[in-house]
This record gives sequence, structure tokens and C-alpha cells, in this order.
Amino acid sequence: MISAVILLEFLLALAFPLGRVIIRVSQPIFVTGVRMLLGGIILLVYFYFRFPQQWREFIKLRYIGIWLLLAIFNIYLTNVLEFWGLQTLSAAKACFIYNLSPLFAAFYSYLFFGEHMTIKKWLGLLIGFVGFFPILLRSTPSEELLGGICFLSWAELALIGAAIATAFGWIMMRRSMRKESYPLVLANGMSMLIGGLLALLTSLLFEHWDPLPVTNYKFFFTYLLIFIFISNLVSYNLYAFLLKYYTATFLSFAGFICPLFTAFIAWLFLDETVTWVFFLSSAFIFIGLYIFYQEELHLGYVINKNSESQ
Repeated sequence: MISAVILLEFLLALAFPLGRVIIRVSQPIFVTGVRMLLGGIILLVYFYFRFPQQWREFIKLRYIGIWLLLAIFNIYLTNVLEFWGLQTLSAAKACFIYNLSPLFAAFYSYLFFGEHMTIKKWLGLLIGFVGFFPILLRSTPSEELLGGICFLSWAELALIGAAIATAFGWIMMRRSMRKESYPLVLANGMSMLIGGLLALLTSLLFEHWDPLPVTNYKFFFTYLLIFIFISNLVSYNLYAFLLKYYTATFLSFAGFICPLFTAFIAWLFLDETVTWVFFLSSAFIFIGLYIFYQEELHLGYVINKNSESQ
């Protein structure tokens, strides 16, 4: 099952370089809206024809709270803030900051699920948190030009906001799967549909449409379809599936692998430079992840869930 986690992180890593490429010919909020709207429609059509009985059971107004929570936090805020920040940050740095989410996931898991946070787990999170500081303290000229608060640029703050939103969104996803036994494909489809519509409305209000905020349609839709397949159809559902076997905190913390993949892909295809600071931060996070994961094994959060599925 660990191999599935590594595959997930590689797929998620592709999203950041792809995002950087697509916003060269479009606007970030518009990209988010179209991507999520199309991805949501595809998932909902699939679910309607594949599971008609469950469709009738779970498409009810009583679930509108779940749809809105997931749409706002897991889709709208997460992706709008992420893509806005990607305009300024490198793909590797954006991905790195985005993976602050385990710090927030740990708090949410403790708050909503009563997951036991031992001294070792807190130590692992603390080491991981310290690992983010070296890369946050280094700013590019474009970040300095954008401005910010203290040593954080607005682009970095946007990615931190995305990390907070996505951690809360996945915790809500896990809660709905446990409490309501809500189908993950349907939950993803509805949240993408609603989140995509919200993003398109925001784009219409704040971005320039003439007739659409796209400068190269063939390039845009080619890469957008690749993006939708990798991120919306595969990654989101694989992540939701893995929530059955691992805690949201561990899956978020395992995301440290994602910036490494992103750095390599961005260096290979986008000619982005990766400095020693990036690897120093990665080393700290790897140590924190190892301590955290060993404690999860000790407490049985991972082993017990795997054994239950057998």
C-alpha cells in the first residue's frame, strides 16, 4: 500500500509544473474553474451510470452541507490560492509550501477524530515544521516585488492558505466517509462541480474575459485535459481511497515526497534551479516524517486499518 502513496505523490507533483505551464496562456482562477467543472461533470456522469441506486440514495438536499464544505475548502480555496501563488513562485517552492498541510491536518484530526498525538508524533511534526523555514526565508526578486508580510510574500501566504484549506477539506472528506458512508467518487464530483462554478464566477468578476481569458486555445485545452485526468480523476480519488487505510495527517505528511518529484520535473522540463536549501529542508522533513510514521505504526493507526481491509 505504501507504493500507492508514492504513486499518489508523483501524480500530485505533476500538478505544479503543469499548472505553471497552463497559466502561461490563461488566468489562474479561470484555469481552476474550468478544470474543476469538467472534472466534476466527468465523475458525476460516471457515477450516475455506474451506480444509479446510490445516485438516488445520496443526491439529496440533506447532503448539501457536505458538498458545500468540500467545495469551498477542498476545491475552491485550495486551488484558487494555489494557482494564484504559482504565478510568482517556482513549481518546487509552491509544492513545498503547500505541504505545510500536515501541521494543520494533525490539529484537525485531534479536534474531530480524537487521534492520539504522542510526544514522538509532535516531535516529528515540529522537526518537519522547522524544515520549512530555510526555504521560506529565501525570496526571489519577483516575490519581493509582489510584497507581503514580514519575511513572507503574498504568494507564499497564498500557498499557506491553500495548505490550511486542503487539510481541512480532506479531514471533512474523511469525516463524511466515516459518519455518512458517503461515496468518495460522488463526494469528489459534487465538490468539484460546485467549487468549479464558484471559481468561474470569481474569474468573471476579477479576471479579464475577451471572450475568454485564454491566449492559446489549443495549448490550453491540451494541457488542461492532461491536468484533469491526472489530478481530478486519478489523484483526488486515489487520495480519498487511501484515507481508508491511513490517517489524513500521515497522508499529508507523506507529501514531503511530492516537492522532490516536483523539483526534478520542473528542473527537467521548466529549467527551474533547485538550490541546496531545498534539499536541506527536505532532509529535515524526511526525519520528521520517519519519526511520525514510526509512531503511527506503534499506535496501530496504519497496521490495524490495513488488516481490516484484508
